[in-house]
Amino acid sequence: MDPKTTAWLILVFGYLLPLAHIAAAPGGGAWRPPPGTRCPFGPRVGWLVMVVLLGPIGWLLYLRSRISLKRRGRANS
Repeated sequence: MDPKTTAWLILVFGYLLPLAHIAAAPGGGAWRPPPGTRCPFGPRVGWLVMVVLLGPIGWLLYLRSRISLKRRGRANS
């Protein structure tokens, strides 16, 4: 495969699609921080920053977080 094509595939599948997934996911968290917190970022913005910095690893951490939240929600029901 052409190195230029490989670079574009890594960019699209490693960064752009995970960013779009987190931005559009209904369970991604709020865009604004909860009231009373000192952090200027909301949970969704934090996940987006993690994906920008860590790439696919940040996205996998996001997916793992969503799975564990679903399990905890089912256990409490």
